[in-house]
Amino acid sequence: MRTSALPYRLFARAGPDPLYRPHYRPLYRPLYRQEPPMFKAILLSQSADKKTLAEFSNLDDARLPDAALRPVTVDVSYSTLNFKDALAITGRGAVVRSWPLVPGIDLAGTVSQSADAAWQVGDAVVVTGWGMGENHWGGLTQRERVEAGWLLKIPAPFTARSAMIVGTAGFTAALCVMALQKHGLQPGDGEVLVTGAAGGVGSIAVALLAELGYRVVASTGRPQEAAYLGRLGAARIIDRAELSAPGKPLQKETWAGVVDTVGSHTLANACAATRFNGAVAACGLAQGADLPTTVMPFILRGVTLYGINSVFVSNAQRTLAWALMAQHLDAALLDGLATEIGLSEAIAYAPKLLAGEVRGRTLVNTAR
Repeated sequence: MRTSALPYRLFARAGPDPLYRPHYRPLYRPLYRQEPPMFKAILLSQSADKKTLAEFSNLDDARLPDAALRPVTVDVSYSTLNFKDALAITGRGAVVRSWPLVPGIDLAGTVSQSADAAWQVGDAVVVTGWGMGENHWGGLTQRERVEAGWLLKIPAPFTARSAMIVGTAGFTAALCVMALQKHGLQPGDGEVLVTGAAGGVGSIAVALLAELGYRVVASTGRPQEAAYLGRLGAARIIDRAELSAPGKPLQKETWAGVVDTVGSHTLANACAATRFNGAVAACGLAQGADLPTTVMPFILRGVTLYGINSVFVSNAQRTLAWALMAQHLDAALLDGLATEIGLSEAIAYAPKLLAGEVRGRTLVNTAR
């Protein structure tokens, strides 16, 4: 007698057949173990001599962060390549704090699984900051698990694509503009300087300030981008060389406000030339992390220096910043800010961004 965990049925042929022997056939096929779903991602690891290794990898869901700690899974449609991401990928900056790591400080996509009641399958979401790409796995992947509190619903009229054209760069620019507005800066108060104007943060800062009615002066080291900056709304363009060398601690009062993405001597000179009771919002260090200045602009002219951190910001502030951009950034204008690359191209593209060869925003399509 045949025994089995599966039910079997005896099959016999009709008619005599001396060579035929009864055979057994299972009523259903046994279940086979399914392999975890696969996805593509940029994966950073360290060699024995502490060098960064960046690979375009095939991973499975078992590699994702723990679902108990990150209860929402997002199918990522778009990410971005920012200055910080490029530093992480090339290993030129001490950005990564945990190895191995998927870089990328931004992502936008659709919730595919959720153990948190606030988020449902199919929700269109965006995440910027919160230590992604530094302490936590980031957005340069086709799939990611995140904390529920990191997510925001993509506000109309943004899509996943346009939300990533904005991304951390636009969000940071919006925070800078909000700081100047909170300080009391009004359109008509005078010229507002934006440094590093052809970069991601600078481009959106120029566009946002111009749309709000401010007279914007764009500083750039790429004179060939003058027409581009003019389309964004810059009233005039100056060469970054006017600001990048050591200067006097107090200079002619020129700027009613400043958005600085550069740091170092550029920020020092911007502060030195800011008008009485003016404000400077500092958010970047493309030239350097140093600030070779004196207290004179601050105690003799009452200049206020605002430091902008876009990584850890309350969701209330995030919502206000995204609402400001949704109201004042034109979709067609945004599209002109972006260069789209595939996820498979991000590693090779990172050095170009660090070399200052990239205009505006670098959008990463994870399907490619």
